[in-house]
Amino acid sequence: MKAMILAAGKGTRVRPFTYTIPKPLIPILQKPVMEFLLELLRQHGFNEIMVNVSHLAAEIENYFRDGQRFGVQIGYSFEGRIEDGTLIGDALGSAGGLRNIQDFNPFFDDTFVVLCGDALIDLDLTAAVQWHRAKGSIATIITKSVPSEDVSSYGVVVSDEDGKILSFQEKPSVEEALSTCINTGIYIFEPEVIDFIPPNQKYDIGSELFPKLVEKGAPFYALNMEFEWVDIGKVPDYWHAIRGVLRREVKNVAIPGVEVKPNIYTGLNVAVNWDKVEIKGPVYIGAMTKIEDGAKIIGPSMIGPNCRICSGTIVDNSIIFEYSRLGPGVRLVDKLVFGRYCVDKEGHTINLQEAALDWLITDVREKLPFDDRQEVRAIADLLKQDP
Repeated sequence: MKAMILAAGKGTRVRPFTYTIPKPLIPILQKPVMEFLLELLRQHGFNEIMVNVSHLAAEIENYFRDGQRFGVQIGYSFEGRIEDGTLIGDALGSAGGLRNIQDFNPFFDDTFVVLCGDALIDLDLTAAVQWHRAKGSIATIITKSVPSEDVSSYGVVVSDEDGKILSFQEKPSVEEALSTCINTGIYIFEPEVIDFIPPNQKYDIGSELFPKLVEKGAPFYALNMEFEWVDIGKVPDYWHAIRGVLRREVKNVAIPGVEVKPNIYTGLNVAVNWDKVEIKGPVYIGAMTKIEDGAKIIGPSMIGPNCRICSGTIVDNSIIFEYSRLGPGVRLVDKLVFGRYCVDKEGHTINLQEAALDWLITDVREKLPFDDRQEVRAIADLLKQDP
């Protein structure tokens, strides 16, 4: 069976990660989110998978290659061009990318699924496809019910009692929402749906193809299902996803490493004197990370591999990416450290280099110009945020 993963977007809502990491490769405790999607597809018999790529395309292709080690076959459809020796991404939109593959050479010849490459899902795809076929649907959206107070964060799908889609609402207010069923970005299509997509132009599934299907009266349905769906489309979403995994609220993602103490997991060769640090789980510490004496880590927190947490540092409810060095006396509460960026849980970003704080929180591979601990502690107050 065939499937498509949408992976061409720039991921602007997940910056600063996507300056250097394409959204499908954003790690959920060291494992790219798209890898979980491949596992789900393989589990349900989808073993021929097309992936459209554009932004940082080579990163995705070099990681997944032809899919052999994941038990599937993968093909890539690049959207962009080369100018003056530089690869320029130019995404065609979710529907345009689909049409581009089919126009190159007809690939989708039977029922197929389309998944967005930025969500963790645990869905019975087999049951969903069976329902889709029984309905005689040309296109089916998998929806999920959310509390009414949350509808303003999502695209809402309005359907009749039989599931036929009547209309859409994009992030309506609670008062205006006609449904609590949201679009999860999981679609089941018949090849005929591609005829509704104009060739050689940018075209979006949600905002253009779906309204056209409603307008034409096509057999277009919504299937509301109960399943685990963890969106990482925005920085706050990513924040909650990592916390959910550490708290074991996300059932299909295991915490890697070894549980060395209750709710404390480590990778290989972590350097820490457990009697001289205070660590309260759930916490994950990546391989080859050093936790100095006197440091304090309060979960849920993740510290990536090859990091250094200096003496007197407090990491509270925070996410630290690989090769980060937190200087002595730094206090991070509700923060995310990624390269030269420090981000709060709402997505507000400090560029440490521009703020002249890149010697306080820096890359462990860089040599520090000095180490004035008193000054470090004073500047650390700039990053302080009470819980």
